[in-house]
Amino acid sequence: MLSEFLLAEMSRLGAQDALPLHRQLYEALRRAMLDGKLGAGERLPSSRDLAQDLKLSRNTVVAAINQLSVEGYLASRVGSGTYVNDNVPRATPGRPARQGSNPPASGVPAGRLSVRGQALATRFCATELEVQPFTPGIADFSAFPLTLWQRLQNKHWRMTYPDMLDYNDSGGYAPLRRAVADYLRVFRSVHLDADQVVITSGTQQSIELCARLLADHGDTVWVEDPAYWGAVKAFMATGLKLHPVPVDEQGIQPSTADSAQPPRLIYVTPSHQYPTGAVMSLPRRHQLLATARVHGAWVLEDDYDSEYRFSGPPISSLEGLDTDGRVFYMGTFSKVLYPGLKIGYLVVPKPLVAAFKQAHYDLNRPGQMPVQAALAEFIEMGHFTSALRRARQNYGERRQCLLEALKPVLRDQHPDGPSISGAEQGLHLCLRLPSSVDDRALAQRIAQQGLTVRPLSAYCLARSDLRGLVIGYGYAPLAEIARCGPLLANAVRQTLGS
Repeated sequence: MLSEFLLAEMSRLGAQDALPLHRQLYEALRRAMLDGKLGAGERLPSSRDLAQDLKLSRNTVVAAINQLSVEGYLASRVGSGTYVNDNVPRATPGRPARQGSNPPASGVPAGRLSVRGQALATRFCATELEVQPFTPGIADFSAFPLTLWQRLQNKHWRMTYPDMLDYNDSGGYAPLRRAVADYLRVFRSVHLDADQVVITSGTQQSIELCARLLADHGDTVWVEDPAYWGAVKAFMATGLKLHPVPVDEQGIQPSTADSAQPPRLIYVTPSHQYPTGAVMSLPRRHQLLATARVHGAWVLEDDYDSEYRFSGPPISSLEGLDTDGRVFYMGTFSKVLYPGLKIGYLVVPKPLVAAFKQAHYDLNRPGQMPVQAALAEFIEMGHFTSALRRARQNYGERRQCLLEALKPVLRDQHPDGPSISGAEQGLHLCLRLPSSVDDRALAQRIAQQGLTVRPLSAYCLARSDLRGLVIGYGYAPLAEIARCGPLLANAVRQTLGS
């Protein structure tokens, strides 16, 4: 009987989703039609009769019926009643109803994803590779002047003009682009003017925009090995062919064999290689630019954490050495401010500026002008420099505390002990281990103590010779590093048997 089916379905929906009564009835009637319990052309009981049978108010019944009529499931005939529309699709025989079906045990419905989609969902996942605090707890943004930032945002929201609420086709808020250009020109030795700056939602979007505009599906992109997981995923998503090139202590090291697969793009992190921390030497930089010239390739320079240089002079950009206009320089504000800000920048060679701005507008519909305006003022009034100075001091203390905790297990204490790379810059370092160590198993043992580190081998694409731990300290409070650092060192000592 129809009323019994509707009552049972409504009871299930109410217990499962806590839907209001009119929505429960709507869903129950829709399911009855889709499952064939109410056939095409069949007359529905009157709203009065349904209300009485289901013990509902008539208004509830009328609301459900009206919604189904608007969506085309029901049709009213004057003086005759309400009928199931002739074009309502019927359930396919032998095919289970959608609500009763279950995905395969893997969690990915069979046949639903493309080959590329399956790779994106299962390979190089951020949850397994993103450098998070090695101590328990939430991200620590104590160095960021939150009250000041809120005041600036509120100011620009109050004075926002209508065009600030629309999409932006000029590459971003002009004062912010000027502030970025001034900063990069002075501190990173980038040759640019403000018109070359395109404001993006972060490094990922900058990479994807370059991949879409500079390469075609199936083109080859050289990437560092070990690699930054975010770049790998972006290139996979845009259909490019990844070619891993090994990294040593001087950065990326292309060989004659690599040139047999000529690149369309070359992606590098020259100032602080992710994740090893290697700094690309000057000879390697010139060699890379020469290689790009020979192959007619574009170089994507990801300068993701250059603001945090703790020892030695700042490393100038690769773009500053480029005389051919082949380098695209990208950076982000997430390391100094906070990740959820989602504002980055891309410096585009002059001949391609117009094309990039047009494509960025068409593909990404950029906006958030009030937030960009707040950031521009934050930089122009010197707040960015002050926040960066405080953050450097804060993170420098954490870095030093972690180095002290790891010192007893390092190579200068034990001939066969680990070494540290990448500690001069950024918010993570790499503890390099002997190739005989199972760094994945070590990371799992450390996780059992509530500490989060990443195995270096997990970042490798083709090589199998690297072992180590990638340890983030940017989000970990100083007191937690002092407490947990010795636990981390002890786990490494036990593994090495020293």
